[in-house]
Amino acid sequence: MSILGNRVLRREDPKFLTSGGTYVGDLELDGALYVTFVRSPLAHGRIESVDLDQARSAAGVVGVYTHADLPYEPMGFVNPAMRRPLLADGVVRFVGEPVVAIVADSPAAGADAAELVVVDYDPLPAVVDPERALEGSTLLFEDVGTNVAFDLGSPGSPETFEGCEVVVRQRILNQRVAPCPLETRAAAAEMADGRLRFYACTQAPHDVRSSLARELGLEEAAVHVVSPDVGGGFGAKGSIYPEDVVVAALAMRLERPVRWSETRSESMLGLGHGRAQVQYVTIGGRRDGTITGYRLEVVQDSGAYGDIGAVLPVMTRQMAAGVYAIARAEFSSRSVVTNTVPTVAYRGAGRPEAAAAIERAVDCFAAEVGIDPAEVRRRNLVPADAFPYTTAIGTEYDSGDYQKAFELALEVAGYEQLRAEQARRRRPDPATGRLPALQLGIGISSYVEITAPVAGGEFGAVEVRPDGRVVVRTGSSPHGQGHVTAWSMLVADAMGVALEDIEVIHGDTDVVPRGGGTGGSRSLQLAGSAVDKAAGEVVDRARFLAAELFEAAPEDVVLDKTLGRFHVAGSPAVSRSWAELGAASLERGGSPLMAEVDFDYPGATFPFGTHVALVEVDTETGKVRLLRHVAVDDAGRILNPLLAEGQVHGGTAQGAAQALLEEFSYDAEGNPLTANFADYSFISAAELPSFETAFTETPTPRNRLGVKGIGESGSIGSTPAVHNAVCDALSHLGVRHLDMPATPLRVYEAMASAAAGTGSSTNGTGA
Repeated sequence: MSILGNRVLRREDPKFLTSGGTYVGDLELDGALYVTFVRSPLAHGRIESVDLDQARSAAGVVGVYTHADLPYEPMGFVNPAMRRPLLADGVVRFVGEPVVAIVADSPAAGADAAELVVVDYDPLPAVVDPERALEGSTLLFEDVGTNVAFDLGSPGSPETFEGCEVVVRQRILNQRVAPCPLETRAAAAEMADGRLRFYACTQAPHDVRSSLARELGLEEAAVHVVSPDVGGGFGAKGSIYPEDVVVAALAMRLERPVRWSETRSESMLGLGHGRAQVQYVTIGGRRDGTITGYRLEVVQDSGAYGDIGAVLPVMTRQMAAGVYAIARAEFSSRSVVTNTVPTVAYRGAGRPEAAAAIERAVDCFAAEVGIDPAEVRRRNLVPADAFPYTTAIGTEYDSGDYQKAFELALEVAGYEQLRAEQARRRRPDPATGRLPALQLGIGISSYVEITAPVAGGEFGAVEVRPDGRVVVRTGSSPHGQGHVTAWSMLVADAMGVALEDIEVIHGDTDVVPRGGGTGGSRSLQLAGSAVDKAAGEVVDRARFLAAELFEAAPEDVVLDKTLGRFHVAGSPAVSRSWAELGAASLERGGSPLMAEVDFDYPGATFPFGTHVALVEVDTETGKVRLLRHVAVDDAGRILNPLLAEGQVHGGTAQGAAQALLEEFSYDAEGNPLTANFADYSFISAAELPSFETAFTETPTPRNRLGVKGIGESGSIGSTPAVHNAVCDALSHLGVRHLDMPATPLRVYEAMASAAAGTGSSTNGTGA
């Protein structure tokens, strides 16, 4: 019986629950020096002078460095004119930007010396609002002459909404959030046997190796990257940062181990932020609920430098049409630099933004035509017999049954009963004539996303040791996803080996020669497929070896997976174990019984699903409580429901947090207002219900396993469902739209504005 599809407990957890993981900050490096960064207190200003004399003479200080001491090329590939220096070069562009690096024999000595650095800044006007940045009155790069870092398309044509009986327009804020991994960034470097060994807190060790080699002018073979346990990444640890390069450069220069770990406040001001889009949606169609036209215009906040954050709208564009069969759809975006922390790929990377836009737009459209939002979705979903389906944007979806997931979500949620309870609460009390203070809101989100969106294959290797144990090497690099369990299941299923006899190795570029890392929900469909293919090849090679030992034809040799032994068909009494074959391979050919494969990129896959959220809003205080959340997700075949549920739970928590609590804020001068967990509303279990999850399974034809990604689905489906639920709870009070996060103050102000007759921000027009 196949182990695939079973609820197998995570093999990783005993270590984390007992002895604990080993993170970069835990590594012991004899004689290591410590880096402390002096960071800009200004959002925008010229560096007039830097006085380092007192810092250099401070106790325990080994060296103090500025940009002039580390004259490496700026980092970034998207907009060459807006690349980022390792340390600020003449101008600072956001609060928290590194200006000086201090190397000392202890963290305390470094912190003391940092207080002695005197930097004279000439303040410049700051711009933190991306729409203001478009105006160009304040420029971050004066020689460029614009704040636009990346421009994607034109606004579209008026023909898109010709013939529409109803057209609705809405401005939507998809606010800036901080990733907040429990392990903040850390890095360590040392020279070993003439090579740079770099310990990275990263999702992609091989990309770190390539990036360090490029930035430092080294051959890749001269860089060895080791990534131990990683305490969360969410996309923000998908690439290197200037601090990483500085640590490596100083280790090379000083020829001593050098390390750095950031504080939580440093992490909030240095680790890349996510989302940060201002969206303008226009949606049109017929009064029977049919949607015929959709346009999404985006202003993307890239932060202070035009790099990864600037190109996130590419992903938003691909998924703009969502799960709907819309005849005409358009997208345009402009990415601008602002005096804020640079934005990066954060769990979903542009796809949650697309879902948030169209799902909010569908609810606005439903309200305008007077049809239940569930029914509007039902009438516009792409039918199951239309796949592969190409949207009006031009994105080809591989497979799907959107209707099945949608109906299951409504059934699990008890949608009709919820609407009936909502209607009851909206009736005035007969005695007082007042509405109950606690009002219900029901929100729906039907989403589709793209996983493994960037071309690139993945490495996998399987080797049988003479003792019968199996070693798996993978180019993926987990940080909580459960890859050890998943890859062990694939090998156990293919080879008939016990899970406890399988070892999974990752995160060491000397042991694993290449890999694409973990991001974009690519792991199972690419790295998992590579491991599955390698295991199959090992079985084939073992069959040929066993045939030699049995003096039989290979096609007559079978593998009894129950026992993990090979025998000639019809003669099970004489058999060979994996241990015997592993030893025989070394004895006969001098090489281990193994296979290394590179799984070629077969194209992206498109998971989907429907989430239903139930919230309760206290109309006297504005407080919102998430009562229930139903998530029905389809990621193709489910390898291990336990792992899949874990990913959905984590993503749903993050998505709900964005809808209700999280927002990284600045004042008008670019000073951060939410730089620690006392000010930044990080969600906890106290704000969340027990999620209700279910899966449908629509296999993809793009890999043998039929699997799609699941890591980002929760964060994509949950945010618009919770957001729509809050807006729905207030709709009978005249509130047509409310920007995220739905904080008590924002909810209360929206109700007050609606009562005063100024609260409707949805612009609907009817023909």
